[in-house]
Amino acid sequence: MNLSRELNSFASIRVIRGRTWLAGILVLLLLPNAFAQSDFALFWKQLSSAVIAGDKAAVAEMTKFPLSMSAFQKAIKNKEDFLRRYNDIFKGEANAAQCFASAKPEKQSAGRCEIYCPFKETPNDWENAPIRFIFELAKSGWKFVGLDNINE
Repeated sequence: MNLSRELNSFASIRVIRGRTWLAGILVLLLLPNAFAQSDFALFWKQLSSAVIAGDKAAVAEMTKFPLSMSAFQKAIKNKEDFLRRYNDIFKGEANAAQCFASAKPEKQSAGRCEIYCPFKETPNDWENAPIRFIFELAKSGWKFVGLDNINE
């Protein structure tokens, strides 16, 4: 009888350990999404501040290359290309500094957010804000990944 109780006790401990291990794995799998959602607010604060300040180097560090561009424009291959074309990206069709000061990010999924900006000629026309800045969660954190004019 003692041996039977010891085996049952040992089996119970193994089941509890197994369930604890499984619960631990589930928590670890779910936590990155919880962190990712709160990380975007920090990323957005840093990115928008850098764009408003015109800190090209800081913005480049928060960008994933190649950076997807609007129709009829070549993708931006690397940091050097980005720095050279910075004004095309942030001062081209939209005044990103002005827009980023008040725009509200729109969550598309757990790993994707977007900002829509009006044309720089009509900065207060939020009903017609077709310039889309796209952000995605990469392995290294949130990154600026694309610019698009949804009318093209």
